[in-house]
Amino acid sequence: MDIIEVNEIKDLESYRNDWNRLLSVTPGGSFFQSLDWLAIYWQHFHEKQYLRVFVVRDANEVTGIVPLCVRRIKTKLGSCSILTYPFDDWGSYYGPVSADPETTLKVALDLIQASQQDWDLIDLRCVDTDGFDAGATERAMDASNLSCKKFEWDQTAYVDLNQDWDTYLAGRSGKARQTYLRAEKRVAKEGEIEFMRYRPRGEEYGDGDPRRDLYEICEAIARQSWQGNSTTGTTLTHEKVAQFFRDTHESAARFGAVDLNLLYLSGKPAAFNYNYIYQGRVYSLRMGFDPAVSNKGLGRLLMGRMIRNSMEIGDQLLDIGPGSLDAKKYWYTSVESSYRYVHYSQVSKMAKVLQTSSRIADWCRDRFMHDLENEKQDSGHSSFSASRH
Repeated sequence: MDIIEVNEIKDLESYRNDWNRLLSVTPGGSFFQSLDWLAIYWQHFHEKQYLRVFVVRDANEVTGIVPLCVRRIKTKLGSCSILTYPFDDWGSYYGPVSADPETTLKVALDLIQASQQDWDLIDLRCVDTDGFDAGATERAMDASNLSCKKFEWDQTAYVDLNQDWDTYLAGRSGKARQTYLRAEKRVAKEGEIEFMRYRPRGEEYGDGDPRRDLYEICEAIARQSWQGNSTTGTTLTHEKVAQFFRDTHESAARFGAVDLNLLYLSGKPAAFNYNYIYQGRVYSLRMGFDPAVSNKGLGRLLMGRMIRNSMEIGDQLLDIGPGSLDAKKYWYTSVESSYRYVHYSQVSKMAKVLQTSSRIADWCRDRFMHDLENEKQDSGHSSFSASRH
């Protein structure tokens, strides 16, 4: 095997066909791992980041790609450089693009250690250890003799779409079923309901029209929803990311990854659910409804109609995204954790400071839990009895 490092986004274009081929066999591969997504992301957010993409070859055939970048971040102890995925938590999970992520990552990590270090930490985030990754990241780091600490990073809600709608609905809680069915009835009383879904197959099939008119409808609804007043900087129409989302929409349409869902009430656009799709796996990016059209459960109604339609057309999995699990509890069938793997550089002074601080924090937490347990025992409460109250 040999490996090539690429540092300019334009130089990756020559690997586009290999990238697309490998993505199609990557366990759990997503649009976020495509060159199409990376190119737009890098165009908008490349400042203060340095691209390091590793292309692994075996007998002159490209067998894997590891997209990484060096990013400067601030900590309480000062600024440091991390070698991480160029991802920024836009989706749920990330990792190497390869049919064999473990071997691909190990080869890249071996070269990273042998080359001049421009990082304080290797910080691989959004790794679904218990899912598609299946422990590949941890094994690759072990095989490369990179000691690491593992932290839980986030939790993502899934809907298993490999079932029929009636079975799925019957498996929801009584309150969840009642809430959804009530939304169907209440909205139907206000006018005619129309659900539409736009999913172009991509330029490869002569079907890459982004339908800007439909996307603009999503934006218009978002402005009327709670997103219009949001200050998070991540909503569909926020000035910091609105153009990024628009450009990504164009790219996703060409790639065949757009999944745009709209709900109309008496002919008026009422709610949207904007997603990306790749190989039957749907990622729910943003959603919203216009309260001026109706406040009788438009969002719930659209979500239900979308899930039902996905089951009917053969989609496999709906990723509702990380966080806000309480708001998604009526829908998901499982919750999966993502993890973060951190390796501290052996030559960086900042890494040593951060590692020492981490050890002190771990000791303090362990000490606190030990003292808390002693306190419970002294007061006559065991851990078991305390946990039940």
